[in-house]
Amino acid sequence: MKLKNNNDISYQKPPVILQGRMKNTIFSHIKNNNDGFSLTELMVVLVIIGILVLIALPKLMPVITKAKTVEAKLNLKQVYMLEKSYKYEHDTYSLNLSEIGFEQEKLIKDGGQARYIIKIVSADQNGFVATTTSTIDFNNNGVFNVWQVDETGNIKEVTPD
Repeated sequence: MKLKNNNDISYQKPPVILQGRMKNTIFSHIKNNNDGFSLTELMVVLVIIGILVLIALPKLMPVITKAKTVEAKLNLKQVYMLEKSYKYEHDTYSLNLSEIGFEQEKLIKDGGQARYIIKIVSADQNGFVATTTSTIDFNNNGVFNVWQVDETGNIKEVTPD
């Protein structure tokens, strides 16, 4: 700021820091460097991601299996409710899933979404037992997950996978 006389104040134009191209900024090297990442850097990142997956996967397998068994429990609960309704109407339990109104979803191996196949093992006037067996071996040990329900509505895992 310059004073010409006591009453006149004039302002000087501030100096221009950036003229034309950006100079001496933190982003200047990015504009001028178009090389990208090297193959080595990409490989290091992929190896780190692979190691993290290998560490996390075994800890997540029980959670994944538990989530898949929810399907078995829900199907058995539905069979129990349908058998109970059938018993009130006919004074006996049914051996036939379609007779009680249960429709089996298409299995994964047939292009559907279901992982479990449901069967009524036994049924008479006094009770019934229905099972659902996994069609997929979740942990590749040769054992398939089996759940069952009875006339009391007790759902339990018969064969863990």
